[in-house]
Amino acid sequence: MKLTQTIKQASLVLAGVSIISLTAVAANEKANAGDTALNQRDRSGDTATSGDQSNSSADLKITQAIRQALMKDGELSTTAKNIKVITANGQVTLRGPVNNAQEKAKVDQLARSAGGGAKIVDQLDVKNQTNNKP
Repeated sequence: MKLTQTIKQASLVLAGVSIISLTAVAANEKANAGDTALNQRDRSGDTATSGDQSNSSADLKITQAIRQALMKDGELSTTAKNIKVITANGQVTLRGPVNNAQEKAKVDQLARSAGGGAKIVDQLDVKNQTNNKP
């Protein structure tokens, strides 16, 4: 009987500590949401998102050619290779993070070369201004 009561008390204490811990973690994640400004920008409708990708064969070919050029380049980081390439009406928007200014320039150059004369809108963000390694 005493053992059962001790187990119940321990379970209640453990449940209480778990709830407090989860609440603290959730509050910390909310406080550290560093992408808030980016999310607001994306929802504003002023910038291209992946939902704006055209399904026309010409636009899809441009996107595919740029994506293949990025993936084929051995100097780009995985971060740079994972940028968004959004093509609509012959205009290509490059969005997402790259590690440094050199990667940003390289991605832009590859997109212009592979894009076949498409207008390129560079909205790439440099993650670390002081990092010079891809």
